[in-house]
Amino acid sequence: MAKRKHGGRRKKANMAAWVTGGLLAAVIVGAAVCLIIIIRKESLLPKPDELLLTYMGYIPQQKYEEMYGMLAAESAGQISREAFIKRNSAIYEGMEVQNMTVEIVSYDKEKNEVQYQTAFDTAAGSVSFENKAFFLKEEEGYRLAWEDSLIYPGLEAEDKVRVSTEQAERGQILDRNGRLLAGAGVASSVGIVPGKLENREEAIGQMAELLGTEPEGIEKKLSAKWVKDDYFVPIKTLRKVEDVELLALESEEEILEEYERQQQLLEIPGVMISDTEVRTYPLRDAAAHLVGYVQNVTAEDLEKHAGEGYTANSVIGRSGAESLFEKELKGHNGCRIYIVDAEGGEKEELASRAVEHGKDIRLTIDAELQRVLYEQFKEDKSCSVAMDPFTGEVLALVSTPSYDSNEFILGLSGGQWTAWNEDESRPLYNRFRQAWCPGSAFKPVTAAIGLETGTLNPEEDYGNEGLSWQKDTSWGSYYVTTLHAYEPVVLENALIYSDNIYFAKAALRIGAEGMKDSLLRLGFQEEMPFEAGMAASQFSNTESFETEIQLADSGYGQGQMLINPLHLACIYTAFCNEGNMVKPYLTYRQDAAPEYWMENAFSANTAGIVLEGMKKAVNDPAATGYGAHREYVLLAGKTGTAEIKASKDDIGGTELGWFAVFTAEHTVQRPILLVSMTEDVKGRGGSGYVVEKADRVLGSWFGRME
Repeated sequence: MAKRKHGGRRKKANMAAWVTGGLLAAVIVGAAVCLIIIIRKESLLPKPDELLLTYMGYIPQQKYEEMYGMLAAESAGQISREAFIKRNSAIYEGMEVQNMTVEIVSYDKEKNEVQYQTAFDTAAGSVSFENKAFFLKEEEGYRLAWEDSLIYPGLEAEDKVRVSTEQAERGQILDRNGRLLAGAGVASSVGIVPGKLENREEAIGQMAELLGTEPEGIEKKLSAKWVKDDYFVPIKTLRKVEDVELLALESEEEILEEYERQQQLLEIPGVMISDTEVRTYPLRDAAAHLVGYVQNVTAEDLEKHAGEGYTANSVIGRSGAESLFEKELKGHNGCRIYIVDAEGGEKEELASRAVEHGKDIRLTIDAELQRVLYEQFKEDKSCSVAMDPFTGEVLALVSTPSYDSNEFILGLSGGQWTAWNEDESRPLYNRFRQAWCPGSAFKPVTAAIGLETGTLNPEEDYGNEGLSWQKDTSWGSYYVTTLHAYEPVVLENALIYSDNIYFAKAALRIGAEGMKDSLLRLGFQEEMPFEAGMAASQFSNTESFETEIQLADSGYGQGQMLINPLHLACIYTAFCNEGNMVKPYLTYRQDAAPEYWMENAFSANTAGIVLEGMKKAVNDPAATGYGAHREYVLLAGKTGTAEIKASKDDIGGTELGWFAVFTAEHTVQRPILLVSMTEDVKGRGGSGYVVEKADRVLGSWFGRME
């Protein structure tokens, strides 16, 4: 029994040992598993070199809060979230950091040190440097040990990064003779010295009335934080009445009214008027659609043109040549980025770029011709283009009625903006960029196409049809009408008498496909090769002539025919250049040798035949363009009256009046090709109304020869 008892104790001991060993093994295994998990978890954590790339990637995205969230507790305790965001945003955005690149040079795993190379563009040029970043291992992973030198090596907490800017001067816009179309001028800045105001409420009310503004607006400017009693607070900019060039187009009455208004303002105690430099447009309304205007940049502009050197103080071209040549005119601001210490002493320059002032743009425009054209048509809804028919130089681009570009510079009132937009005559609408129904001004083009396609014999008599005609009864009640009966009905007489029936028949002989192909070759339905965008000309609202009647009407410039005035002028140049169509241009060249938009648009023979007919259309006493006839210079051209109707049966439509006229010989001293279109000439003489005005313009242009 004793032995059995002793053996039982030994068995229990063995069992205990086995249990103890099993538990120990389990602990060891569990510890090993935990260690593996910890090691695996750590292996999944981002490494310092990876974290640095993430941190630096946040900078161009301006994600400063995310950057702060990556800092070690020690660093975060030394700078608050607000202070971190303020410092980093002020420096990086002040420098206008863009296109940042970061390259890891080395990574020391023992020290958790990352050496890297970074480069980025700034407002002053490129900045690149090598730097080090240190990381601390915390419970949740590696965290960045941030200090100011991470922004730039050697930068200390008390240091500041300064950005100084030298504003580039905007280039001038000049005419062909160097006359100013847009550039620096002087205006009168009307303002208040608050400490000198007497009877404040009454004075502000009186000032507001004289300036056409609201007292609340003046009060708001006076309550700005920067204002002190002895500061001059600008309220509104007015025209400087002593500036003769600025007032070149004003009447004596307007000058006196403006002078009297400014004198009344000066009688108010506390009000001062001082000179201020502004962008000025001496031709005012006469060249508004051509030259355009500038305005201060907006937040949207800065976002759209990020990286192009614009600042909150910049201006940008909004329309016309100011917008077209914005890149050349604006120049580039000078900029310098440097570090200063707590005392303001300069420590280091990071980048610098010298100022590049904007370039002057010299146009082919003749300012005097531009002004004369405007004066003739300023009361009309009209447009005119003028060019040298032998070189392609565009001499004038006028749209009327117009507006004064200076109003945008001096501070356009809401009332004036509303008035312009609600005016039925649409002064803001640029008419010379549009396409219009050409009427009979298109007949020389039909004649040339007929001759080129061999479907028109200039000597063939089409027969006198009277004043109305239709091809056959399939046209129903529709007839082509004309104003004059004559004989023989040949091309030359058809141009002299502007015969709709002749050119309707000519179009039908050419045929829809022949007409379409010819017009496409002449630049219809395509963008013009010209610096400024112009509406494309069309021959139909669809891709072809839909009906026989539409084709017939198109022959004399009706139907769905629309043409841009400058395009029509270019086609006309082919008639005096042996069939070569001159390419128009706006930027002045010392060498005015012509370039051709389309060589051999017509044969020399075709061009010569049409030219002879166009000479008769101006110089024959029976011709519709005879009002512009001159003894001392040979002119050629064509009038046109286009009917604008809602339908074929509309009898209450309006009319567009056209006159295209040009010097027909290369030997003339002052060559010109002038195309003018005026709306609503019905009951006012039709195209004769335009001929009369164009005649006065030509008289001014040829004045030295008369």
